[in-house]
Amino acid sequence: MKRKVLFVINPIAGGKAKGHVPALIQQHIDKNTIDYTIVFTEEAGHAHWLAKDAVNTYQSIIAVGGDGTINEVASAVVGTKAALGVLPFGSGNGLSRFLSIPMDTVGAIQNININKVETIDAGQLNGQWFFNMAGMGFDAHISQVFAEQTTRGFITYFKSAVKEIVNYKSETYNLLIDGEEYDREAFMLSIANSSQYGNNAHVSPQASVQDGLLDVCVIKPFPLYRFPEMGMRMFTKTADKSKYVEIIRGKNISIKRGKPGAVHVDGEPHNAGTNAEVHIVPRSLNVIVGNNYHS
Repeated sequence: MKRKVLFVINPIAGGKAKGHVPALIQQHIDKNTIDYTIVFTEEAGHAHWLAKDAVNTYQSIIAVGGDGTINEVASAVVGTKAALGVLPFGSGNGLSRFLSIPMDTVGAIQNININKVETIDAGQLNGQWFFNMAGMGFDAHISQVFAEQTTRGFITYFKSAVKEIVNYKSETYNLLIDGEEYDREAFMLSIANSSQYGNNAHVSPQASVQDGLLDVCVIKPFPLYRFPEMGMRMFTKTADKSKYVEIIRGKNISIKRGKPGAVHVDGEPHNAGTNAEVHIVPRSLNVIVGNNYHS
């Protein structure tokens, strides 16, 4: 019996053309073991509904796009028997990199053929699913600014960050993590399921998507001249060694802040109020990981 696979292609995700992808799938998919269908999304949110309609018919549902597309598809697949697969086309591809999914399209298609499936944890922030990272503070603010840019990619993201950091003010947060209370001033509050935002920038190098815990990363206010050092720490997996970074692990997290503002789930910005409820849903998403992934 062949495995039924649905490819959900977001033609505009990550600002990268995908007109060539169907031909690559046709060329490199293992037709002896896989019976595949390709569909294209037409608007924001469409990937979610395409995947939701498919979870009982297809064994594997492949998100072809960036973090937003992956989130839409994964939030339909989570809690079902179907498995998420990814052909990465995003600006950062954080979850894909963490799961050792090949970044080149041919390699990622061949990875679908191998079909190494792991079951990973998922998070919810105010009822919205996230699978890689959620947060508030500076990174949520940048996600909002970045979403309004006409060009995508790491350079655009970096330029936005440098421009905005000069005027950004830290906030005070009251955190209740598994019953323990913490008051913290933070430049940024990242809630990490995987270790990285994307582009191999690791905010919580020891994070695991299979430990039943979320890593609450409190990035404390730091002098502006240390911005390059903070960046380098992320790329060298030493962010957790900085005196400006505190990581608290937990399952149930309540956050209170002084004023409403931006939050992000998997890099997609949303406006939210002063209170946020975050929790982990352990081992709830089946996902096709890369051959080199080790839990």
